[in-house]
Formats: sequence, structure tokens, C-alpha cells
Amino acid sequence: MYPKLLRLFIIVALCFAFSACITGGKVVKVTTVNTSSAKKSQLSGLRETDLAKIEEIKRERNTKKDIDPGLSSLIDKTQHFSAAEYITKYPEARGGAGGDYKVGGFDVLSITVYEEKDLSREAIRVSGGGFISFPLIGRITVEGLTTSQIDSLISRKLAQEQYLLDAHVSVMVTEYNSQRFLVLGSVAKPGSYSLRARERVLDAISKAGGVGIRRDGYQGAGKQGMVIRTEHPGTARERKIVIDLDLQGLLKGRDQVSNIYLNDKDVIFIPTAEHFYIIGQVKYPSSYAITDKEITLVEAISMAGGFTPIAARNKTRIIRVEDGAEKIIEVKVGAIIKSGKKIQGVMIQPGDVIVVPESFF
Repeated sequence: MYPKLLRLFIIVALCFAFSACITGGKVVKVTTVNTSSAKKSQLSGLRETDLAKIEEIKRERNTKKDIDPGLSSLIDKTQHFSAAEYITKYPEARGGAGGDYKVGGFDVLSITVYEEKDLSREAIRVSGGGFISFPLIGRITVEGLTTSQIDSLISRKLAQEQYLLDAHVSVMVTEYNSQRFLVLGSVAKPGSYSLRARERVLDAISKAGGVGIRRDGYQGAGKQGMVIRTEHPGTARERKIVIDLDLQGLLKGRDQVSNIYLNDKDVIFIPTAEHFYIIGQVKYPSSYAITDKEITLVEAISMAGGFTPIAARNKTRIIRVEDGAEKIIEVKVGAIIKSGKKIQGVMIQPGDVIVVPESFF
């Protein structure tokens, strides 16, 4: 009995000793640096080239302007809905924001009267006031009507004037000019596009050439996109709302709820992906996009190809700015990896600068 207890005691003691050995004290240490001398002390041991790269990254990060200040202010001040919340609040959006396309000024129509081909007309442009002129019946207002409603209107007018009692009329929109949407942000061809019948967010992104690709080949779009929508335009009830989209889920086919139908005057904004930076003793030092999920420090190093043979793994630092204060987070990455608790590592935040120094031993 006693030998068994003794062996158990020895095993437990060895486990504690091994744990203490691999951790060597705190695995993560956070220091807020308020002065340049304090920062210099925390970054001691780094090469001059690494220090220069840190300053270069800071300048790039501080001067980067990803979004127009006016648009940023609008987004901040406007009520937000998730795509699911918006559809719950406005169930009609499931079938298309406005249902069938409604003709407006400057659209171009093709009108066929099957019984009287001489009455058929190609390329009839709707006036800015919303009307067209048609043989025998003169000027008619078509703005705000669907093509099927215009079919019925022309047929009824021909019957009223006793030209054709049961005319079969077909109306098609050949040019969509009255309704437009805007695509901004990280897309290949940002700009204004005509809105056709029942188009969705993915249609808009496709028209704009797809999401942007960064110089290093990584996708440039962020985790979320948004639709800035004008409700009740041109009325006393006009207001703007923001519909937040799971952009990465939408692009990868996981979230079709975010593929909402578009409205006239919608603005689709695709933010540039947020990034972290990694320099020093990794195989591929660079900036990397944070697009689809949370990333741990260990995963970030893996994205950069892993450590070089001369990396000081347990002297890895993260330079982070939070609430205007600069912090330096020292992480013993080697200890985290050896303990088998990689998922418990430090989470990377946008703008983090990871520095892996060289080992001198």
C-alpha cells in the first residue's frame, strides 16, 4: 500500500516541477509604457532594423485612412440592425425589398403589341417626369408601375379608345437607369451601378468586380460589411439605417441571410480587412489580415511560417495600443506550445505588432 502512495506522491511532485519548469513564472506579462525610456527598456535586445520597422509600421497605421470621415460619422450615428434583425422587422424583405421592379424616369422600355405589330416600339425612354408617349393613346404615366401593370394599362387604354378590345401587350425594361446603388470600400471597382429587378448584395459585389485583393495576395475585405439604406426616401419619414452583414460568411456560402435584396439608393460598404503585423525571427514577416475568426498568437506565428531556428520564442512581444495607451505584452510562446495549451494563448487584436527577437544563446 505505502509504495503505491509513495509512487503517486512522486508523480504528482514531478508534474508540479515540470509545470514550473516550462512556465518559468508568468507566461504573459503586460506593461503599459508611458515614456520613451520605458518603451526602450521593454524593447531592449531588439535589433535596430526591428526597431526601425516598428516605427515604420506605426507611421503606416496612423496615416492609413480607410473610410471617409463623413461616411464614418454617418455609420456611427445611425441605428444598426443585423441582417436577421432587419428581416424579422421587415418580413416583406424576404421576397425582395420592393417586389417586382418598378419603372422610373430614364428607364428604357420595349413594348410589343402582338395583334398589331405596327404599334410595337423598341427603346421607348421614360421621361424624367415618369411618362411615355405611345401610338393612338398618347401620353401615359408609367413611373412607379411594374412591367405587368404597364401591360394592363396599355391594353386597357387601347380598349377604351376602341382600337383593340383585347390587346396582348408585353413590356420589358431594356435599360435600368432610374434606380441605382453605390458600392464603396474594398472592392475592385467601387462606384455607382444601376439596380435591376431583385438584385442582392452578392450581385452588387459581383458588379463591383469582387472584393479587393491585397498586394500580398490575401483577401482585402474585413469580417463584416454593411448596407446603408434610405427608408421612405423623399418623404417626411425619410431616415437612414445600417444593416450589418456577416461578409465572410456570405462570401464563403455559410450565411445566406446576409444576402439581402437591394433597394434604390442603397450604399454597400465593404471595409478593408483589419491587420496585424509580425516582424523579426519568423519565416515570412509581413502584415496579415484578420478576416474570418479570432486568431491566437501561436496561430499568428504559424501564419507567418513559424519561428526561425534562432528565434527567442519566450521573448516574443506584442506592441498594442488600447484606449490611447501603448502596451507591451511579453509572451513566453515556447512555454505555451510545450504545455500543449495553444488555445489559451493571447488573442491578437487589429493593429497589433508582434516582434520575435533573435536568441543570442
